[in-house]
Amino acid sequence: MPAALAEIKQHLDDHIGQTVTLITHESRNRTIEHQAIVRETFRSVFVLDLQQQGHEFDRASFSYTDILTENIEVKY
Repeated sequence: MPAALAEIKQHLDDHIGQTVTLITHESRNRTIEHQAIVRETFRSVFVLDLQQQGHEFDRASFSYTDILTENIEVKY
């Protein structure tokens, strides 16, 4: 795993169980912002529980390269 990806994984490991802001870049001018909880990290992907209306959660997984290529942003 390249150093940059290892650093991204380490940052997410440090925030397991905490609420973060996830920003997804859907198209050139469209972004969607979610509140999410970092659930698990694996070798090449990580899992977030996206907060929905009420107390429901929707689970989503992303690769560390999504952050590296700026397809998504995670703010701690």
